[in-house]
Amino acid sequence: MFKDITIGQYFPVDSPVHRLDPRFKIIIMFLFIVSLFFIVDYSPYLLVVAFLLFTIWASKVPLAMILRGLKPLRLILLVTFLMNLFFIPGEELFRFGFLSISRQGLNQAVFMAIRLVLLVAGTSILTLTTSPIQLTEGIEKLMTPLAKLGFPAHAIAMMMTIALRFIPTLIDEADKIMKAQMARGADFESGNIVSRAKNLIPLLVPLFINALRRADELANAMESRCYRGEGKRTKMNPLVTTSFDWTVFLISTAFFVGVAALRLLPLP
Repeated sequence: MFKDITIGQYFPVDSPVHRLDPRFKIIIMFLFIVSLFFIVDYSPYLLVVAFLLFTIWASKVPLAMILRGLKPLRLILLVTFLMNLFFIPGEELFRFGFLSISRQGLNQAVFMAIRLVLLVAGTSILTLTTSPIQLTEGIEKLMTPLAKLGFPAHAIAMMMTIALRFIPTLIDEADKIMKAQMARGADFESGNIVSRAKNLIPLLVPLFINALRRADELANAMESRCYRGEGKRTKMNPLVTTSFDWTVFLISTAFFVGVAALRLLPLP
């Protein structure tokens, strides 16, 4: 169950997407998210899906790995679908007792489900193709203008990256604890959703203890290496933009701006 969560994981291969400047990848991902909220019809989703599939192919990340990351969202997708399906008024299609399904509700339910799937699949590519170090440097560089106003850009970038990097670590810890308790007779599979959620409560105490222990070990390791976040820091591999980075950035920006601009066109 926990192995299906791919957020925060890094897939180390050599691909054009991996070599892309992390600053541009973060901006492109932001444009991708914004463009999804501008879409009001199904046809622009075909363009976004085509762009997403091409990016996955260019990144050499297995498509099965991207789809596996959607499995933990099944409950969220189901709840979102049902909420839009039954609680949006409109032209009634079916009625089940006090619940009714409208044409507008069905359309909105499918629309929101597609949007949520694309959001998760698209954003997971950022962490799968960007190492934690590159992600930290990219976020820090993008927030550099705020640092002149006293904003702790480096500290915020470091905290965000560490939190993101700890997700797969905590997932592995939870999986090990679950298997250890299953070997002692614990049951996490049978019962309804409520009972299965209650059975997961014994995982929280050892998981929090391990998380605090790992955080303390990380702090000690950073202090023993005389880490100081403030001040000017040198980089072993400083970020350098290339013509390829600018080409991909401009093409992606034009694409997502065009997708967002489709909202201004009159619907047939």
